[in-house]
Amino acid sequence: MGLRDKNPLDIAAQMAAFVLYLSKLQYPVLSQRKTMSVRSDCIKPVTCTIKPPVYLQIGDTKADPSCSGVCVVDVTLPFGKSVNIEEITFKNYYTAYVTVRLLRRNPAQEAPAKWCTALRDLALMDNPHTEGGSQDYVSIHRTQMQVEPDHVVSVRLILRQPSSAWLTFNLEDIKIHPHTEPDPEKEVSDWLSDLTLADQHTDLEGLPDPQTVSSSIQQMWALTEVMQTNQTTASIGRFDVDGCYDINLLSLT
Repeated sequence: MGLRDKNPLDIAAQMAAFVLYLSKLQYPVLSQRKTMSVRSDCIKPVTCTIKPPVYLQIGDTKADPSCSGVCVVDVTLPFGKSVNIEEITFKNYYTAYVTVRLLRRNPAQEAPAKWCTALRDLALMDNPHTEGGSQDYVSIHRTQMQVEPDHVVSVRLILRQPSSAWLTFNLEDIKIHPHTEPDPEKEVSDWLSDLTLADQHTDLEGLPDPQTVSSSIQQMWALTEVMQTNQTTASIGRFDVDGCYDINLLSLT
């Protein structure tokens, strides 16, 4: 069967089937990328005790303590254990600035743990007097801190809200995620095993033979070239048939 005898619609259908075939082959790679990006978020946060917020007062006033504009939230880690922190996450509630202080213990010395400032006055709101950023989720990574957050036994969050427009402010859903050193050999092994498993579950049933579809695409391309080469420039009359007009096609106005 020559190219002129081929139905262009049939070739187009085969071409679409071939595109579907290629997309099926790419699915395992796409799913693997998604798995690798999610794997870093699978680390469970550390079990810790979050104490109620303490609003600092000025003098002996018995007015609303939140008007002082300063609040302290202590996060106590498991007793007798120190944690290497990867990141601290929380949901803001009208806090304008946060300072992170860490109580660190030096494992090489018998000296008591010491407080240090890891991050000072991180802005959480675009403007303390407006709503922007007032209820956003925030993540503070270890790379943002001025000191290495290792061997930490306690975390103190100092909150500030200089605006009197808000009655109260706090941090919600505070979580501390531990830092773990990645194992390169294990990561490569898991990646290869997941990729092989994805390849085994690829469903190619019902798809045409790729070589047949590829041949049809080449024939369709050749047919297009032939049609372009034989394209005529002669004008076609609206009711003209072999130089004559059919009386039934004419209308009188």
